[in-house]
Amino acid sequence: MKLNGNTILITGGASGIGLALVKLLYSTNKIIVCGRNKARLEELQNQLPDVVTYQCDLSDEADLNRLADVLLAEHPNLNILINNAGVQYNVLFTSEQAEASAIREEVAVNLLAPIYLTNRLLPNLMRHNQAAVVNITSALAIAPKKNAAVYCASKSALRSFTRALRYQLEDSSVGVFELIPALVDTEMTQGRGKNKMTPQDFAKEALTAITANKNTVLIGKSKLLYLLYRIFPFLAYSLMKNA
Repeated sequence: MKLNGNTILITGGASGIGLALVKLLYSTNKIIVCGRNKARLEELQNQLPDVVTYQCDLSDEADLNRLADVLLAEHPNLNILINNAGVQYNVLFTSEQAEASAIREEVAVNLLAPIYLTNRLLPNLMRHNQAAVVNITSALAIAPKKNAAVYCASKSALRSFTRALRYQLEDSSVGVFELIPALVDTEMTQGRGKNKMTPQDFAKEALTAITANKNTVLIGKSKLLYLLYRIFPFLAYSLMKNA
């Protein structure tokens, strides 16, 4: 797939993995970023003036509706959707009461928002000779850890949705890609894990794979985890249980 001359929406593109993707794609594509943090969006526009930004709370259905309406009206050339935004709360259900609002937010941002945006934008994507939906899941969709049950469930569901969507679009102009990172050094993973992959290295490897039309992309240590899962699944589960 060609990664130049496109109009690309990147959710959560003002920090972490999303920002790394923005910086690599910016020079040869029109980039649209949505996020909830107004200050970060303004900082991004100061750094990269041609980036179009929209403040949007992806966990809010009304906000998602407004975003989709604006995108369809103002950016008909949009041909690539990168569902990157994610949120994770670590909770042990056996030792503390998980807040209902946090549960809803994780499911809404990690799963429902990508599905909803895909549904709203897909007719427009299908008008183009080259288009793509890119979903960022997680190695935790392969083997979960015990203190992030909702996050793992949402990413597993997104992984399944991505594969099913690929089946539906296999005879169309829309490619469907899944990027599967292991532990990446972002704000979400602060204080957890060692030897993390940088967002920049993740983005470089991801875009190289998309250019080569690899639709399921294991990145960094997720390659080893997947291999272990295929051969000795119980070892993969044991390894990730307390990750």
